[in-house]
Amino acid sequence: MRKAWREPCSEQRDFLWPTSSLVAPWFPEDPSLERHFKGHRDAVTCVDFSLNTKQLASGSMDSCLMIWHMKPQSRAYRFAGHKDAVTCVNFSPSGHLLASGSRDKTVRIWIPNVKGESTVFRAHTATVRSVHFCSDGQSFVTASDDKTVKVWSTHRQKFLFSLSQHINWVRCARFSPDGRLIVSASDDKTVKLWDKTSRECVHSYCEHGGFVTYVDFHPSGTCIAAAGMDNTVKVWDVRTHRLLQHYQLHSAAVNALSFHPSGNYLLTASSDSTLKILDLMEGRLLYTLHGHQGPATTVAFSRTGEYFASGGSDEQPEVDFPVPPGRGRSQESVQSQPQEPISMPQTLTSTLEHIVGQLDVLTQTVSILEQRLTLTEDKLKQCLENQQLIMQRTTP
Repeated sequence: MRKAWREPCSEQRDFLWPTSSLVAPWFPEDPSLERHFKGHRDAVTCVDFSLNTKQLASGSMDSCLMIWHMKPQSRAYRFAGHKDAVTCVNFSPSGHLLASGSRDKTVRIWIPNVKGESTVFRAHTATVRSVHFCSDGQSFVTASDDKTVKVWSTHRQKFLFSLSQHINWVRCARFSPDGRLIVSASDDKTVKLWDKTSRECVHSYCEHGGFVTYVDFHPSGTCIAAAGMDNTVKVWDVRTHRLLQHYQLHSAAVNALSFHPSGNYLLTASSDSTLKILDLMEGRLLYTLHGHQGPATTVAFSRTGEYFASGGSDEQPEVDFPVPPGRGRSQESVQSQPQEPISMPQTLTSTLEHIVGQLDVLTQTVSILEQRLTLTEDKLKQCLENQQLIMQRTTP
């Protein structure tokens, strides 16, 4: 069922959630929130912009998607269909389709209009963590807790093939800009680069000290950036497989990242509640943004690079900002003093870090138990096969 609301709209009060709009352009001299959308009933897990930046999609732990229009007072749509938390969203290159993945083990392709029609794709056997369209829109790739990366045909609505060398949950998978490569990030602490045509793993990057939460290609297609539970962001050259840059700027897990379309900036979201903007040309931190009251779980630049949006566990779905200035501006302007709000009390920060650490340990424990269960299942299967062989031999 789809629910839609308009503000104001008295006849749909049951489906109405207030939207606060703070119109304050964000310039480098005064970083500030431009607009805040509120409508989800639980933590926001994912955001993505349409091609023309007219629509913003978000997914949430409340099992719903919402599509927001950037013009104030415009209609927003709430799509219900998934049976569990929505973990990922991605607009097709044309913007005519929207893909979503969920804990309900399914992928849905939606037509992002008033009807909100969707098609269900089933092949994964566990939570779908990531979905991403190829640049031609003909296929999309998904990543799942079933330890596989799967590639699908968009228009034939068909599962094509799996990539299965990860030995733990796969958190993220993305196509390269030219569609020839796929990169995936996993809880097995590796990032893997795949050739789509041969379906072979080209290279494994093993430098992360913890689970790898997110990975994406640089707009040029020559580099990849990966975020990890070890609080780091790493950038590799996919041609030489050399580590180019290493950032350890966050005080907790880095949950998501996004390249600016120019390729000059990298935006990160962390469980330390902050967003950070990195200057990749200079290899340094530009800004730290304090807007979320809880872990920042997702972030995405718009396709034009004019805005970016973030979501978090503070149940504040979307926050859009104009982006930093182009490289044509003077170095002094780029370095002009960012506004740093007052940081959280040290005791609260320590408590949050301890909680994050305990959750990390719990996640690792669950992962180990899952691996042991898999081994047990394999041994049981082998025993049953051996028993069948023995029975066949003894049967006259």
